[in-house]
Amino acid sequence: MLQIYNSLTNQKENFKPIEDNKIRMYVCGMTVYDYCHLGHARVMVAFDVVFRYLKARGYDVTYVRNITDIDDKIIQRANEKGENFKTLTEHFINAMHEDEKALGIQAPTAEPRATDNITEIIRMINTLIEKGYAYQGNSGDVYYDVSKFKDYGKLSGRNPEELRSGERIAVNTDKNDPLDFVLWKMAKQDEPYWDSPWGKGRPGWHIECSAMSTKLLGNHFDIHGGGHDLQFPHHENEIAQSEACTGEHFANYWMHNGFIRVDEEKMSKSLGNFFTIREVLKKYKAEEIRYFMLTSQYRSPLNYSSDQLDAAGAALDRLYTALRGLETSTAAENSEYEKHFNEAMDDDFNTPEALATLFDLARDINRARQEKNISRANELGALLKKLGSELGLLEGNIESWFQGDTSSGDLSNEAIEALIQKRLDAKQNKDWAKADEIRDQLNEQGITLEDKGDETLWRRG
Repeated sequence: MLQIYNSLTNQKENFKPIEDNKIRMYVCGMTVYDYCHLGHARVMVAFDVVFRYLKARGYDVTYVRNITDIDDKIIQRANEKGENFKTLTEHFINAMHEDEKALGIQAPTAEPRATDNITEIIRMINTLIEKGYAYQGNSGDVYYDVSKFKDYGKLSGRNPEELRSGERIAVNTDKNDPLDFVLWKMAKQDEPYWDSPWGKGRPGWHIECSAMSTKLLGNHFDIHGGGHDLQFPHHENEIAQSEACTGEHFANYWMHNGFIRVDEEKMSKSLGNFFTIREVLKKYKAEEIRYFMLTSQYRSPLNYSSDQLDAAGAALDRLYTALRGLETSTAAENSEYEKHFNEAMDDDFNTPEALATLFDLARDINRARQEKNISRANELGALLKKLGSELGLLEGNIESWFQGDTSSGDLSNEAIEALIQKRLDAKQNKDWAKADEIRDQLNEQGITLEDKGDETLWRRG
């Protein structure tokens, strides 16, 4: 049975969907004022794997991941660039989709934007005011009254009294309580705004997720996910808003992925170790980045370094080499490999153990080849492709993995193929000196040849 570590209870729990065979999942997405960084990639990959695996296990999954396309950072960046905030967000949404496509991220079932759901946000705030959970301050901003929600702190384990006495709570005389948080912000001069019962303004960050998740998934759904940094205050505030508004339990299972560190230090712009996805893609293949993300269980911290990415490339070389030249249309069924793979994934999506199963398959494919048992190698190869796909791996063209882009290197793929054909012709004519000369010429260009009977395979590097 699938077990998920539930951040709400701080323990692994047997997963039971609200509706048989149907799963409703919401994950907090990106605030689109800049290019996505490695931390975003971790969220993307972690929950893409959850999405893929749940579907592979036969569940009908509705996966909603939102886009925050209005907030203070977006307005500030748009003003700095002297452009409309919608132009800015559209640019970075398109860039985010490009990054996701490169990393093999499947599109969620729905990708709602905050600005498309203002009506729902206003309706939820109105309900909270009517129920006595929210109020309008002297400034015109509308706040959630944390003191009215008795379970505040149940997700993060934080005591409201201790939070109030902490020095980090900024003094704001507009609030009844320093813990209260904004639901609707009055627009300053020249800021974008929407009309509301409280005046021209825009939604606070927390309320948008409550409004969009309940609109698309219902008041009570199965899984809510996001980065560990969102557990408090964002997710804590979502619970308070949603449950106060609907009177129902919000989400059954809360999942939080761990942080990315760079050379054992926290990734931050101030430390100069901050990397966007597209910066890393200039140095490494997208599948290497994705593989690297899976080498640690999603809840654990993950250390980024060039050594880790190089190791990911070498690991994928082994897997693709095992698949090279196989007919992978029919997978082995009811195998111990798939059983072990599923056991690993059922243990709170333990991807490192699942990856180990892929290498067991690769080892036994090579063994079957050595024993001339090609049908067995083909069956295991198909299974390797199938299980790899559940992790978003091994979905590309096998030869393209080794040969790279046609534009990469000093020789195009077409030129390499032509030289290989000349070498084959020379060998057929028993002109061994010419064949060796061509091989040496290709080696100097970083092209490695592998002769397999009458066929020659090649790779860059």
